[in-house]
Amino acid sequence: MRFSEILLSATVLTGLVWLVDTIFFRANRLMHVMPSNTSKSSAAEPWYVEYSKAFFPILLIVLILRSFLAEPFRIPSGSMHPTLWEGDFILVNKFDYGIRLPVIGTKIFSIGEPKRGDVIVFKQDDDLDSKDVIKRVIGLPGDHINYKDNIIYVNGTPLKQEFLEETNDFTLEKASWPVRKLSEKIDDKIHDIYIHVKDPLRIYQYNDTTVPKGSYFVMGDNRDNSKDSRYWGFVKDEDILGRAFAIWMSWDSLENDWSKKIRWHRLATIIH
Repeated sequence: MRFSEILLSATVLTGLVWLVDTIFFRANRLMHVMPSNTSKSSAAEPWYVEYSKAFFPILLIVLILRSFLAEPFRIPSGSMHPTLWEGDFILVNKFDYGIRLPVIGTKIFSIGEPKRGDVIVFKQDDDLDSKDVIKRVIGLPGDHINYKDNIIYVNGTPLKQEFLEETNDFTLEKASWPVRKLSEKIDDKIHDIYIHVKDPLRIYQYNDTTVPKGSYFVMGDNRDNSKDSRYWGFVKDEDILGRAFAIWMSWDSLENDWSKKIRWHRLATIIH
């Protein structure tokens, strides 16, 4: 079960306990207060009512903030290297693309649509569970997409790339391999990508396809180490949770020195 579902369930449960107690039980409980008591507040409340009254306002505020303003996410994999790293904690704007109902995701008020180059978080269901995934928007509804020889073609036009440096990519298991770091421009947005120097995954050569209505074509910035629309298809608009816009914390689990666990240089940085 996703955290948003747990949060909604807890909010509804604590609110119902408080409401039912207030309507049906509280008055009867107060009638049985001993005459020696000087205040009605001395009537003992069951522990579950007391906890519900304490936690419901907090849960409700958190639910509203996460559902309609901004929600935190943790980057679990290296598919967005070098833009995002494992251990980055990011904030996702929940209202850029419209106001949606919690959990079910139904849009009740439209504000805007994803743009090429946006980094988005979306729901992805598999046979066992639902998980949150982060990728970059490459194709909009109606766009024709090709991916050949490490170059993306959008409506027949190749995205401009510029070589930056030779470097190494790595995993949390400390495996590493040489990559080329390039800058890539899509519309007015510039971001960095990784391309494997040796043995790129040829499965990711992608022939011409048209993005269907209400869907988006997305890719990871770590082009040869990302399962994305080249692998499992398009992202539906209804599954989009929001636009990633900032890193508020970054934790390096590979660093043995505890004083260096926090990547201070990545804190409070804007995601491009």
